[in-house]
Amino acid sequence: MIQSNTKTRVVGVNITVETTSFAIIDIRGNIVAESSFATSDYPFVNDYIGVLSEQILTLVEQNGGYESIRSIGLSVPSGNYLTACIENASNLPWKGVIPLAAMLRDRLGLAVALGNNAHAMALGEQAFGAAHGMHDFVLITLSSGMGSCLCCDGNIHFGADGFGGEIGHICAKEGGRPCGCGKHGCLETYTAGKGIVKTAQEIMASSQQPSMMRQVENLTPKVISLFCDQGDELAIETYRHTGYMLGLGLANYASMVNPEAFIFSGGISKAGKWLLDPAREAFDAHVFHNIEGKVKFLSAALDDHDRGMLGASVLAWSVKEYSLFK
Repeated sequence: MIQSNTKTRVVGVNITVETTSFAIIDIRGNIVAESSFATSDYPFVNDYIGVLSEQILTLVEQNGGYESIRSIGLSVPSGNYLTACIENASNLPWKGVIPLAAMLRDRLGLAVALGNNAHAMALGEQAFGAAHGMHDFVLITLSSGMGSCLCCDGNIHFGADGFGGEIGHICAKEGGRPCGCGKHGCLETYTAGKGIVKTAQEIMASSQQPSMMRQVENLTPKVISLFCDQGDELAIETYRHTGYMLGLGLANYASMVNPEAFIFSGGISKAGKWLLDPAREAFDAHVFHNIEGKVKFLSAALDDHDRGMLGASVLAWSVKEYSLFK
């Protein structure tokens, strides 16, 4: 007699500095149910894991029960797929090496896979979005930090120790701005959230020109891009400089790996032409001549809210099934 007990649902968890979102997702990528809570409310990782476990259990029991769930995927900042740990995250309150996948597995009794945010987003875009059908591409994340995931010949490149793709921490300027990683001059100090605000402040300090930015106490990249839309010249210059730094970094990246496309995700990528036009210009000016004009710049296709959870669900399907309840 043929027996079938195939489980057709997983849980995808997307952890950011501000928010933890999680969802039950079926085998076709449909979100069955979801919930969220503030990551920043839990500065101690044991407390955080307790809350995450309880909330996943509650959501699962309300939507089909525990026996319907195969595994769990975690998308996290500074996550290492090879070790299933968060390793020395510069933007999270939990310092050092955190075996987050093992901690959650021990609480819930299910298999858990872990990858960094860019890795999970790339898997989501490859399965359901802009990278569908692509074998060689790079996903770029631009938000509070900058990261990337490189897909080569259809496979994610992790590197020897699981840290492949850390473009945000290449040196863009010798002796430049201090970075949360402890180094100076990292690319993300010019292209991520705090770096863009710092650029705006430096531009305003060096000019007497009027700007709407001068009237804003808590300046953000989103506000700066809105001022660009209104023709604010210093705001436009802020993104022009940011785009230049971004394009220069991507030109070096592309010259080494020759991708079909860069796919941009994260809130800062929503600045659109203000960021990506100068990035494209700098890219074309510096990339290896044989691939100039051949590398696409694409926006991520998946909804910002869903992308991390969907990518985490792809991670979940990749891990060998395990359960304490078999």
